[in-house]
Amino acid sequence: MKRFPLIKPYITGNTHAKVAEVLDSGFLTEGKVTKELEQAFCEYLQVPHAIAFTSCTTGLETALRALDIGTGDEVIVPSYTYPATAAVIAIVGATAVIVDVDPRNMLIDYNAISAAITEKTKALMPVSLFGNPLDYEQLGKISEKHDLYIIEDAACSIGSVYDEQKVGTHADITVFSMHPRKFITTGEGGMLTTRNSEWAEWIESYKHFGMAKTDAGMVFERVGTNYKMSDLLAAVGLEQMSVADSLLERRRELAQSYIELLAHSEHVTLPSVTDKGNHSYQSFCVFIESRDKVMADLRSQGIEVQIGSIALHRQPAFANNDAFRIEGPMNGTQYAADHALTLPLYNDLSRDDQVYILEHLHESIQTA
Repeated sequence: MKRFPLIKPYITGNTHAKVAEVLDSGFLTEGKVTKELEQAFCEYLQVPHAIAFTSCTTGLETALRALDIGTGDEVIVPSYTYPATAAVIAIVGATAVIVDVDPRNMLIDYNAISAAITEKTKALMPVSLFGNPLDYEQLGKISEKHDLYIIEDAACSIGSVYDEQKVGTHADITVFSMHPRKFITTGEGGMLTTRNSEWAEWIESYKHFGMAKTDAGMVFERVGTNYKMSDLLAAVGLEQMSVADSLLERRRELAQSYIELLAHSEHVTLPSVTDKGNHSYQSFCVFIESRDKVMADLRSQGIEVQIGSIALHRQPAFANNDAFRIEGPMNGTQYAADHALTLPLYNDLSRDDQVYILEHLHESIQTA
């Protein structure tokens, strides 16, 4: 039986050598290699500040703290996202206001954002889900009108582009993930970007226990924590960043191949891509009926497929908790949660492999 994983990390021979170099150095915590990875992100995204974290989750939490968001504040998030997006808001003591998504693209519904804003709203935390960029023309109008910060959960969006600028440059603060399901991975890890030097300085201090360099030497200026990324993990990501453009080009080629092969399918619908956007296709999702039955059948045939994301309003941790408020109907989220299916996509997947996967997909749909 042929087997197709959902994704495979791209690990080159140079990666092994870079990791060995770190091991041989005897310096395993955050050091010069992590700084090299941060600089690689600065250059790739054309931003002045990139700060490595243990995960996208801890980066998002720290972003909220840097903007002094806490008790009494509200932050608007989409319901269709991984739980970490909303959880970090509760962790800092604020209220997460959970709103619906657009069923056509699974991104936050901009009308739902406007309807949910109150005098307590301090920030928006939209998600560029699966690598589909957000519409910053609409987001910008909302944030400017109501004087709100934008913290983008760009967990899946390294390399995504909106209006000819890469994701990571539009929001006040953007945070990426480098989990193994991401095409740039450090095993576990995250990267925060911002153009604001004052916030960057605060964030650097907070993730290093609250330390700061002064004329008097190293002092602890605030209560902080340890969210440092080790040089060992950074070494893995650094090698991938050196070929980021070619990896991204390959993902888009494979995505386009899927799109062409599905062009005349009567039973598969493709999500829309944001106007002025260039999708990174961290995940390639389709909409189908009888998703769960089809998913189980494909897995039994060695084809690893997965749901899209999580409907937060259906989860007891969010639906029955005073730290979260569900705003409005969730028709878009419910559609995505019941119909989105993620197909295998990785660097050495071939077009013949894609034909094989889609043949089995259509067979499974017919028998579901």
